[in-house]
Amino acid sequence: MQRVLTQMVATIAVLTTMGAAHGPNTMENHSQAAVQNQPVLTASVNPQPSSTPKKKTKPFQVGPASWYGKLFHGKQTASGETYNMYEMTAAHPDLPLGTRVKVTNLRNDKAVIVRVNDRGPLVPGRIIDLSYGAAQVLGFSDKGVQKVRLDIVPSDKTDESARVRQ
Repeated sequence: MQRVLTQMVATIAVLTTMGAAHGPNTMENHSQAAVQNQPVLTASVNPQPSSTPKKKTKPFQVGPASWYGKLFHGKQTASGETYNMYEMTAAHPDLPLGTRVKVTNLRNDKAVIVRVNDRGPLVPGRIIDLSYGAAQVLGFSDKGVQKVRLDIVPSDKTDESARVRQ
């Protein structure tokens, strides 16, 4: 009898030690959280990333962009509106007038959303002519040409501000 009792005590001691080694009793945590009106915090064995990585999209176009300013300021554009070199507008050969395009400077990663209101560029090999104001935001108004990425902005996002990332 003494031997059985000793084995039971030893077994209970081992089980108690194993329970303590695995951390505090979760039922105890739940009841403490309920008393303190706090959520129960539990750790995940396989933690997941806190945010979903952005899916990379294929650009509409990549190539050289130029800008135009004073020579055309105040003149009529292909859309019929008066060109203002300080607005966030652009000339593109094919996109429908009114299309919004996110233009990203591939040298410094600055981006701006412009509205196509004119036709151009007139120089072969360039993919877009930006207003002077857009070139300033992108950081290349002191240069003539800069390699950019063009992404069409879906019509449900047309209310975004012109300056996207600086």
